[in-house]
Order: sequence, then structure tokens, then C-alpha cells
Amino acid sequence: MRNHILLRWMGRLLFIGGVLAVSYVAFALLHAKCYQALASLTLDKQMQVDDNIAVSARETAVKEGDILGRIEIPRLGMKVVILEGTTSQTLRLGVGHIEGTAVPGETGNIAIAGHRDTYFRALKDIRESDEIEIQSATGIARYEVDKIQVVAPDNTGVLAPSPVPAITLVTCYPFHYIGAAPERFVVHAHKQ
Repeated sequence: MRNHILLRWMGRLLFIGGVLAVSYVAFALLHAKCYQALASLTLDKQMQVDDNIAVSARETAVKEGDILGRIEIPRLGMKVVILEGTTSQTLRLGVGHIEGTAVPGETGNIAIAGHRDTYFRALKDIRESDEIEIQSATGIARYEVDKIQVVAPDNTGVLAPSPVPAITLVTCYPFHYIGAAPERFVVHAHKQ
């Protein structure tokens, strides 16, 4: 009798724990979706500012979480806001500009990181010659994918500066791996 009561209470506690876990995930996803919509509106307003007032992102103080632009890969149906930084909070809300690389709107290698199980999930289907569009307050730039590779996590050479406009997208690999992924999936593209 005592075991039956104990099992019944354990079942109830497990059910409540499951409901709380699912609720947390649903809230996190809803929060990120709402943030993306608001950030997109903010970016659109920034892009409407008079071209004479446009200022390079490096000339203003850019801090973690600031909206830098939007990345779109039309063939994959992917469109997401680019934020400054790569903290876990930032990458929950969008994709992040990797510090020390060119900022969207500048010449050089713009490096952007994102989670493989959220915004950069679509990268698993990317191909050479796909178009990547970066929109920022300074305008729209189009890039063409020229190289896709898988590298070790400590290979920072993929983030090296470039004398020509380029973009590097980085996410964890393999895409369906559970836990901390052992490799990085890297997409290189050059400006068209």
C-alpha cells in the first residue's frame, strides 16, 4: 500500500516536471521569435535613416547584443538578425558577430556564429554558389558561397582577416549530434 502511494506521488512529480520543462522550452522559443520580429523592425528603421548620416559600425560603440544587421539565405528560406557577440544569451536570440572580425558593412572577413539546432540549422543544406545577403544600416551586400568545410573547434584560421569583402558562417557539427559537438561546420563566401 505504501509503495503504491509513493509510486503515485512520484508519477505526479514526474508529470509536473515534464510540464515545466516543456513550458520552459516553449517560452524560450516564443521569446526568441518575438525578439527576432522586434529586432527586424528596429533594423528596418535603421536602414531608413538618411544615407548622409550613415556611420560605420566601428565608429560607434558596439556592445554585446546590439543589432548589426540581418542575414538571409533565400534558397534555404533562412532570415535572422545578426547581433554583436557570441554569449549564450545572444545566440539564443539570433546569430552573433564574432569579435575581432569585420562588422557587417565593412570590408574584410565578417564572421558570424549560430547554434546548429536553432538559426543555423538550415546550413546543413547549403551548397556552393548559394547566395547570402547581409543587410545592415549601411546597405545590402550579396555574397556567393565558394567553400564549405568541417574543421576542429580550435581552428581559428577560418576567421582570418581578408583583404576583400567576405563572410564566414560557423556552427557546430555534426548537426544531429547530441551534446557538445566535436567539430565546426564553416561556410565561406565572397562578395559578388
